[in-house]
Amino acid sequence: MNFMINGSTLRTQVLLVLLIVIPAFALAQHKPAPAPHPSAPAPRASAPAPHASAPAHNSAPSRPSGPTQHTTTPSHTNATTRTMPGSTGHTSTMNAGKTGTSTMGKTGTTTNGRTNTTMNGRTNTGTAGKTAGTNTAGKTGGTAGRPGSTTAGKGVTAGGKGTTTGGHGNVSRTPPGRTLALKNGGSASIRPNGQIRSVNRNGMQIQHGLHGGRTVVSTRNGARVVTTGRHGGYVQRNYVSRNGNTYVSRTYVVNNVSYTNVYRSYGYGGYCCYYGYAPAYYYHPAYYGWAYNPWPAPAYYGWGWGGAPWYGYYGGYFAPYPVYPSAAFWLTDYLLAASLQAAFAAQAEEGASLGPLASDQLVASLGAIPGAAADASNAVTLSPEVKQALANEVKAQLAAEQGEAGKSGSASKGGAASGEVPPALDPNRRTFVVSDELSVVADGEECSLTSGDVINRITDKPDDDKNLDVMVLASKKTDCAVGKRVAVSVDDLQEMHNHFREQLTSGMGELAKKQGTGGLPKAPDTGTTAGEVPAPPADKAAAKTLEEQQKAADQTETEVKQEAGSSSGGSQ
Repeated sequence: MNFMINGSTLRTQVLLVLLIVIPAFALAQHKPAPAPHPSAPAPRASAPAPHASAPAHNSAPSRPSGPTQHTTTPSHTNATTRTMPGSTGHTSTMNAGKTGTSTMGKTGTTTNGRTNTTMNGRTNTGTAGKTAGTNTAGKTGGTAGRPGSTTAGKGVTAGGKGTTTGGHGNVSRTPPGRTLALKNGGSASIRPNGQIRSVNRNGMQIQHGLHGGRTVVSTRNGARVVTTGRHGGYVQRNYVSRNGNTYVSRTYVVNNVSYTNVYRSYGYGGYCCYYGYAPAYYYHPAYYGWAYNPWPAPAYYGWGWGGAPWYGYYGGYFAPYPVYPSAAFWLTDYLLAASLQAAFAAQAEEGASLGPLASDQLVASLGAIPGAAADASNAVTLSPEVKQALANEVKAQLAAEQGEAGKSGSASKGGAASGEVPPALDPNRRTFVVSDELSVVADGEECSLTSGDVINRITDKPDDDKNLDVMVLASKKTDCAVGKRVAVSVDDLQEMHNHFREQLTSGMGELAKKQGTGGLPKAPDTGTTAGEVPAPPADKAAAKTLEEQQKAADQTETEVKQEAGSSSGGSQ
């Protein structure tokens, strides 16, 4: 075979090969990409825009609320530092809380690093889905180391009852449970566990606290009768009119010991009557000035409370100042200690009514008081800022009484004359020490305030039920949590202030006895001058009247329990 190929033929064959191979190679390089999987989701056109009404960081509501539902990312803490008026140069720092933005685009508030949301994790809204109320100037305020609230805008009221005021949305103030209409008239409020919360029948009002305390109020033979616990209370009667002022007297009976105080009756804002404590005497002005102003050198003073059961019980909550720059701080510890001793005695009394141990055995044994072990080990300590706020209240009252000292028959600033704003509503008075057990509602749940807890008033105008909003600044473990916003009646706040003044008068008396001893400096003239009116003798029938009311309340409650047990109705 001839393998020789001439040049013309070879060139023709090579050209044909190139014409076939090159287009095929080019076609392979331009092969189209596979189509998307038909089930793959289409990309989102754009991220959702932020909620138009979401508040900025500085307008986050300061009222802690229910358990958090959304995770938040905390931002920086906003702290406000100011010098308390009338202080001795001390500066207090108030934490205005931390603000964070949740993953849902909503703003939340944290307290001490904890995330809070509104009730059930939802933002409180008013009509048309709009947020109800904002803070003035969009700022969150702090009070005595706890989250506070400025006086806020108007909230949605939905009829005026069962709502908060001052820029917060609708939050139920109705305690859980049911209301029972009684057969012979009146009504009773029953807790979900079947216990009686309150009874209103035939002019008698009965209130039961969560810790077992009972308060009964009625009018008997023209006298107002108030029983507290099982062995205490007072009988109030009209006393005297002088210089255009009307006074009432109260005979208190505590553990079978009676004493009398006088109160001025006066009206304000179309309401009558408020009762303001009217001291039977004042100290000389120089003594008030000595108590108000800084001492030449700080004083070290030992109270001797180390072995007292009440002090051990509340040791995690209260500790006295290590040193006293002035009497105002000494008096602050005196007032707190007196309140806590009263709270401890009330728990011992209620414990005694539930068990076989005698009251003195209960006082000596913490374990005999329900919740004592848990309370003693987990109590929340009173912060320096809260104690400073109380010391400021002490100084303000000392200054007021110094101005009134010796003005016999005049209207005291502390009690207020008719037409003057009562201390419970005075914008310059914000901090109150709870004097008796109160049951209130926070975020739809019932909780207690007991003697020695500290609250801060955050609204100035009472609602339709004569309640004001307060913030819990300091409380014991079994009471309403710090930072909760609750409603307290104007009358209860007024009674707290009266009790505060009564204890201050007592504390000034103790200080007058102890001055110049135990490390305390010597005071100037501690003499006294007559007050507005002298106190009358104690009502000898008061103890019997209180006992009769207790028996009547027991009988009423027995009947209510029978009706509640047999009734399957009642409104929620």
